[in-house]
Amino acid sequence: MPDSAPPFVVAIPARYGSTRLPAKPLREIGGVPMVVRVAQRALLAGASQVVVAVDDPRIADALAGQGVDVCMTRNDHASGSDRLAECAVHYGWADDTIVVNLQGDEPFAPAAGIRAVVQALAEDDVPMATLATPILDASELFDPHVVKLVRAANGRALYFSRAPLPWARDAFAADPLALPSGTLFLRHIGIYAYRAGFLARYTALNRTPLEQAESLEQLRVLEHGHAIAVRLTPEPFPPGVDTAEDLERAERWLHAHG
Repeated sequence: MPDSAPPFVVAIPARYGSTRLPAKPLREIGGVPMVVRVAQRALLAGASQVVVAVDDPRIADALAGQGVDVCMTRNDHASGSDRLAECAVHYGWADDTIVVNLQGDEPFAPAAGIRAVVQALAEDDVPMATLATPILDASELFDPHVVKLVRAANGRALYFSRAPLPWARDAFAADPLALPSGTLFLRHIGIYAYRAGFLARYTALNRTPLEQAESLEQLRVLEHGHAIAVRLTPEPFPPGVDTAEDLERAERWLHAHG
């Protein structure tokens, strides 16, 4: 990592219970528990501290000897952000500490991408930053499981949505199955960087109508008037693991890329 890059902490929320993939953090990819692979990615990125926020001792046991801190958190948190806010209090991180929220189901997150979200936050006067990547296929744009976003000229988020965004009116009227050239469509990558002092304020914010309508937690930040910096990822993020089918795909990805 460049010497000019600021120091940062990576915090990984890892919840044992998952309706779609039970015991998800402990599911193995290439014989290694998924949560261990995520922690290894954080270490490769050059984090000054890697903390895995867990709710079950079985996850803590899997991380023994990995060179990361394990923070046992309450099992009733509504979101990963709430879990990380508990970690911030536990470790007493200074308000200006940059904390990266790396999802526990991103076993192949590129180190360059982790550093990029840190740089995005450091370069802007915002409390939060995230990443995006261009959408190149119309089926992805129209998939409600793929979160889209639009951003302003200054690189800050205007909106996140599960709907196709932006709507290229004339082009889609002519051919709704093809992406028009000249319009940038962006897929949101669910990695965040915050300043630690914002984590407690963020989790204390009331849930908002748009957040509940879209089921997208980051909309709470925008609706309460806070800005989110968005940068393009320098390297692709392979899809995360949410289902048994995703787990099989992750095994194939590992076999192909090593």
